[in-house]
Amino acid sequence: MGEAGEIQLQITGIRAQEAEDGHGRRAELGGPGPCRPVASWRRPALSKRRLAWWAVVLVNIVFVLAGQSVATLLGRIYYDQGGQSLWMQTVVQSCGTPLAIPLLLYFRTRPSSSSSSVAASRPPIAKLAAIYAGLGVLLAGDNLMYSYGLLYLPMSTYSIICASQVSFNAVFSYFLNKEKFRALVLNSVVLLTFSAALVGLSHGSDGSDSDIPKGKFPAGFALTLSASALYSLTLSLTQLAFEEVLKSDTLGTVLEVQFWSNTAAACVSVAGLFASGEWRSIAGEMETYRKGEVAYAMTLAWTAVSWQLCTMGLMGLVAAVSSLFTNVISTVGTPLSPVIAVIFLGDRIDGVKLVAMLIAVWGLLSYVYQHYLDDRASAKAKKVVVAEKSDGEH
Repeated sequence: MGEAGEIQLQITGIRAQEAEDGHGRRAELGGPGPCRPVASWRRPALSKRRLAWWAVVLVNIVFVLAGQSVATLLGRIYYDQGGQSLWMQTVVQSCGTPLAIPLLLYFRTRPSSSSSSVAASRPPIAKLAAIYAGLGVLLAGDNLMYSYGLLYLPMSTYSIICASQVSFNAVFSYFLNKEKFRALVLNSVVLLTFSAALVGLSHGSDGSDSDIPKGKFPAGFALTLSASALYSLTLSLTQLAFEEVLKSDTLGTVLEVQFWSNTAAACVSVAGLFASGEWRSIAGEMETYRKGEVAYAMTLAWTAVSWQLCTMGLMGLVAAVSSLFTNVISTVGTPLSPVIAVIFLGDRIDGVKLVAMLIAVWGLLSYVYQHYLDDRASAKAKKVVVAEKSDGEH
């Protein structure tokens, strides 16, 4: 969606330039025509729009990488320090939605030149409620399966399985979002999967240092693999909702989707917490937490904040670029987790992890460069079409 908007801006700039050249030629021949400052004013506006789009994409990438890495590490810390509630870990992955309320209210009350057109094309409330509820149920189920995987598997195996979400998303994006696969895109998917696998293989110490329940490996493997597939499906369906139903990728729309889908997921998770009876053990779990009650509360609170920042970045990237690009960025966070662990937890980083990080960067750059080539090709094609129309009119 973001690429389409950028291409449209390029078309506008090309038409403005051609109009400028045409008027300039008529002025030289003595005919009437507007002065050149009009066209020269439009070109800086085009550059500002493009820079603003890239700024939004970069901010969302930072949110995804930082939020995902910190939240995953805090989740592992929660289990290692004595936490056992699967539903509590599921709740904190979506209960940070109130953090988005101030921004949501700001963009709701802020006047916009496109607000009237967006309001005119806004789907019925019942349709929106069904979309948000459906996404919320998928998110809640996905969060629960990831909670099981994080408890039942060492970080090594968990990272390897989570890397499969890129391959799942490649399939879903092809069928649901009509994503075109070029050689560099496939190269990016393979490199990122290989990078995550290297990180997992180098984390051999996680199996002995972490409190992993015995005999739960098959369940953890199946649940984490299912969670990866469901995560990819949710991203593709979210992109489909932006393109086909909401037909808007503004920040206000992104925040609205994030808020209501996560609110639905939080409601489902809280219902599961009470229905399972795990809520009765929360007080005892807090008292027996190895780092103390304050650390218990802070761990859950910062996990909620981290997941909310990650979700905000995910929704922003899905709306601005694509679900496959979003999953590529998410997979880049796998080799980033060891770096966070080195800085904050005193973990050691070895040559294998450094190689994995370089491979991940290579894969990311391959994907970005392919989008750059596609963008240039589209811009040239549009320029030829506009030139032919202009020649036909003359």
